[in-house]
Amino acid sequence: MYKDVRGGEVFIFINRQQNIMKILHMEYAGMVIYHKKLDSGRFRLPDYDPGTGSMTIKWSDLILIVQSVNVRKQKLKTY
Repeated sequence: MYKDVRGGEVFIFINRQQNIMKILHMEYAGMVIYHKKLDSGRFRLPDYDPGTGSMTIKWSDLILIVQSVNVRKQKLKTY
């Protein structure tokens, strides 16, 4: 991926079943790994970008994914 976790990048690893997520990033004292396993359901992931070979998301969106918040686009009703 040619990225460096020491440069502030955050790496997210998800298993094939999409029910286990591990997040790797650097804090002031060293590397940190967070691990979350869902009892039911799957993590909803952003679209894969073949140009970068990864998925790019905002930190706030990652928090919503980790908290298993399902954000849906609402249709506007016209009267």
